[in-house]
Amino acid sequence: MATRFQYRAFRQTPREWSEWTDFVSAALRSDTKFRLPLVMLGILLAHGRRTVSSWLRAAGLSKHYEDYYYFISSVGRKADVLAARVLELLVQRLPPCDRIVLAVDDTPTSRYGPEVEGAGLHHNPTSGPDDHKFIYGHVWVTLAWVVRHPSWGTIGLPLLARLYVKAKDLPELIAKRGPWPFRTKLQLAAELVEWAIERLKFLGCGIWIVADGAYAYRSLLRRILPLGVVFVSRLRKDAGLRSLPPARKPGQRGGRRKYGTEKFSLTKRAAHRHGWEHIEVTMYGKTIVKTCKSFLATWPVVGGVIRVVIVRKSQGWDAFFCTDPQASVRQILECFSDRGALEQVFHDVKEIWGTGQQQVRNVWSNIGSFVLNLWMHTLIELWAWNRPGAELRDRRLSPWDSTERRPSHADRRKALRLACLSHEFTSLAHQNPMPQEMAELFGSLALLAA
Repeated sequence: MATRFQYRAFRQTPREWSEWTDFVSAALRSDTKFRLPLVMLGILLAHGRRTVSSWLRAAGLSKHYEDYYYFISSVGRKADVLAARVLELLVQRLPPCDRIVLAVDDTPTSRYGPEVEGAGLHHNPTSGPDDHKFIYGHVWVTLAWVVRHPSWGTIGLPLLARLYVKAKDLPELIAKRGPWPFRTKLQLAAELVEWAIERLKFLGCGIWIVADGAYAYRSLLRRILPLGVVFVSRLRKDAGLRSLPPARKPGQRGGRRKYGTEKFSLTKRAAHRHGWEHIEVTMYGKTIVKTCKSFLATWPVVGGVIRVVIVRKSQGWDAFFCTDPQASVRQILECFSDRGALEQVFHDVKEIWGTGQQQVRNVWSNIGSFVLNLWMHTLIELWAWNRPGAELRDRRLSPWDSTERRPSHADRRKALRLACLSHEFTSLAHQNPMPQEMAELFGSLALLAA
């Protein structure tokens, strides 16, 4: 007689992980907050295609799938509040620093089907060999806290994201979900920066915002610079720079000039032989020497003085700027290179966490699924922060791999999965002791499962 298989849900997880997920879920309603730790555990343990169904199966929640599908939608509506709890955890756990670096960028996630709310046709930044210049799906403007680990280099800790919906796709979304204001990527980025500053200003440390040149525009800078942040980005080679305003003459009346009378050409400055210097900087995990020159200028886009840095390459040159005139060249170049940590985050959440594979249609469920993947990335990086590399990188099944290579995000995720399995086994072994051979067999199976 056939018996029906009943999946057994986890009852035990590592204490630290349980405390963190309970802390984040405390922002939800008392009658639904118990669901968040279970969903996050399902995300951690899921295999194969990372649909919401696979999350629920991994956590043993398949019988209650309707409740949890609705719950993910509520997570999307409460994303700002839950992200604030994640940020509070980071502030409590990470070592203090004299400045906080926040990176802003956007990334697309591919989707399929005409019923996906908020989806549209967007430019594909990584078209690849198939040369698909456009992608159908969602675009997410994302904010991440960028930190430097003492052993592993720069790490991105994503906090929150905003869904960008093109103006021509709004009528269909409004017809289904009601009022939904159109906001450009720059406006969404400004919202994210304002959200972060409101929650970090009590620390009293400097806040630097780093973004690609696509975000170095007046509508963003004039909105966030009055908040006291420093902005670092790439500078257009045809930027309309001007000299510093001349000094006021004794007894001169009238308002002060904001810009100088002389126009600067970055192309001519880069072509000039004099003024170059060699500076040692730490970029992308390596200490290298860059040939560069720096000067002060005024730029109407910023509305004041900026520090300009020109870096010579093997072929050509690049220009960067910082809104703090007192910033050093090393600080500017290292800060901009740290922006690459957010690009690595986008790779990890797509390749490791399967962002975009959740197969949900509701716009709030899409938002909830995306931010859940971001928070899983952040909490795992936080969990692995103080653990030695030998504990996180397990090369037993890959002896050809370097044992000294820094643990990747996949290694850290695997280590936490193994810790959850081992913790569950240990709790069961205390209740029902088993032979040594069974314990060794479980250890091998847990390693394969993780």
